[in-house]
Amino acid sequence: MTDRVLILGGRGRIGSSVAQDIANHTSAEIIITSRNPDTAAAVSKRLGSQVRSLALDLANKVKLREAIASSDLVIHCAGPFHFRDASVLKTCIETGVDYLDVSDHRSFTRKALDLSPAAEAAGVTAIVNTGVFPGISNSMVRQGVEKLDQPERIHLSYLVAGSGGAGVTVMRTTFLGLQKPFTAWIDGKWVEIQPYSDREAVDFPAPYGKSGVYWFDMPEAFTLPEAFPVKTVMTKFGSVPDFYNHLTWIAAHVFPKSWMQRRSAIEFLAYVSHYMTDVTNRFSGIGVAIRSEVTGLKDGQKASYCSTLTHDNTAIAAGCGTGSIAQLLLSGKLKHPGVSTVEQALPTDLFEQTMKNRKIQIQQQWL
Repeated sequence: MTDRVLILGGRGRIGSSVAQDIANHTSAEIIITSRNPDTAAAVSKRLGSQVRSLALDLANKVKLREAIASSDLVIHCAGPFHFRDASVLKTCIETGVDYLDVSDHRSFTRKALDLSPAAEAAGVTAIVNTGVFPGISNSMVRQGVEKLDQPERIHLSYLVAGSGGAGVTVMRTTFLGLQKPFTAWIDGKWVEIQPYSDREAVDFPAPYGKSGVYWFDMPEAFTLPEAFPVKTVMTKFGSVPDFYNHLTWIAAHVFPKSWMQRRSAIEFLAYVSHYMTDVTNRFSGIGVAIRSEVTGLKDGQKASYCSTLTHDNTAIAAGCGTGSIAQLLLSGKLKHPGVSTVEQALPTDLFEQTMKNRKIQIQQQWL
């Protein structure tokens, strides 16, 4: 029988990229959902005969449960995840359906991971944070960790050009990440960090070169220390063109905190930013760059292992990250009962194989 994949939020740019990747690499029947049936139908028509649409509001628990129960795999792409609970995952566990998501917020990730015992008891494989960052980036870190005898420090840097090919939801996520301080694992203890602080110039591969990145709250800030025995994990993010970094810094450090806590303010900033990137995308592109540097001991000596990746479309790269794991689950090559992050669930050999199949090149070197 043909596998059936349900993609919640599948008409968005990330969700539709996930659907396209699965259609390219499997024979699964793919159902994408949206509250707007006309939009979802138009997207499914564009993606081809494997994909069809379903009008679905996540607030309709009865219809949502029916859709999940009739699927072999559910992929949650309906962000921002700052506002989501783990009810979709709970329903998957209750109905025995495997689960993936593209979540990118630590509170949601923690809620999901807390359900791991229930998922394991039900034999359900649930993997969170499966896009590009977090997602592919986490597997790049695992590559580096496995090269060292004793990993000690992880430094992850991300760079996105323009809109990244994503929709306004990603803009919301950026500004939501500026609302309050977060904790990072530094020198073996949890330290409070101000978002979009401590600018650092990092060397990314061409065409980006040396670019500014800032502290940013990502799930990796706590999942990587839990997965690997390291003393420090740094997660930094930046934008191209660079003036977007300065505008984001102003939003984080100059705008009144009370104003940044309002949903109306986040909506305003998200839409203004999206309109701006529609203009600058023409010369900046919509690509992504990731740089993972893991430092520690190798053969008794200090060593650093660096992995880098670039892709000319951030949304498509996210689709590859999630779609590749979906392919492995559907083919039976990956089974990891419980709720796990990518770095916990995905072996490096399978990661490298699926990236190669998608012609995504990851450059690796000792520093």
